[in-house]
Amino acid sequence: MRRIILSTESGADLPNELADKYDIQVVPMHIIMDGKDYLDGSLPVQEIYDYYERTKKIPSTTSTNAHEYQKFFATIREKFPECIIIHIGYTSKASSSFQNAVIAREEFEDIYLIDALNVTGGLAAIVLYAAKILEKEPNIEPEHFVEKIEEIVPKARLAFIPGSLEFLKAGGRVSNTASLIGTLLKIKPCIELKDGKLMSTKKYRGKMTRATEKLFRDYLNEFNIDKEQLYFIYSIGLDERIKERMDEVAKDNGFQNIRWIQAGGMISTHSGAGGFGVAGLEE
Repeated sequence: MRRIILSTESGADLPNELADKYDIQVVPMHIIMDGKDYLDGSLPVQEIYDYYERTKKIPSTTSTNAHEYQKFFATIREKFPECIIIHIGYTSKASSSFQNAVIAREEFEDIYLIDALNVTGGLAAIVLYAAKILEKEPNIEPEHFVEKIEEIVPKARLAFIPGSLEFLKAGGRVSNTASLIGTLLKIKPCIELKDGKLMSTKKYRGKMTRATEKLFRDYLNEFNIDKEQLYFIYSIGLDERIKERMDEVAKDNGFQNIRWIQAGGMISTHSGAGGFGVAGLEE
């Protein structure tokens, strides 16, 4: 049987050690700051926050383009000759990256594309689910494998609280008035993925310590998440006490494996420092 290789974008925030463990190939998206183009992953996230503190501006982000995908797929084939590539992509509802992968695929054979309709930890949950299947069944038929992944896509659930309304305002995601009112009332919006789109759903009032626990409990009440694996997402600056408390709550609710994922450049440019999220797969 020909070897199957998984790939995804940097917007999955996949930890390097897991990408290495499962030979998952990651193509970088882009961060534009001060007119300079940085490959996502090459720019320390702290520099994004430092730039914002100096300028009150946030960098912009762009997708991986079709030419980059062509080079990416060609490089995978050079590294793993005759392999079959299954690419699990960043939601097409929030980026043109997936469509660019579709364009690039026309130059190749035996490449399967799956729109994960998710980002950051939600996308990572799907990619790692696929990696674990492949580890157990290395000779699985590609078509059957793709079906299994596509079946899990609508079961991936992601919810997060951005670290700063000011950051959302700077990125044009809330108005100045909404940001001011939200800040004065200490309101923290919950952002969820709904049919591949980032949407503001619930609102929490008070300190981040209280809001994060309420978010997590609402998340567990709304979704029947598989207890085998849970992912917490954080952006730099999240209070360590919040991490400790979330670990406690997750263990109290029967989760066997809990992994923290640091938000990379793509999510960090929109969420601000100190953000918190949770992702998992429904049973």
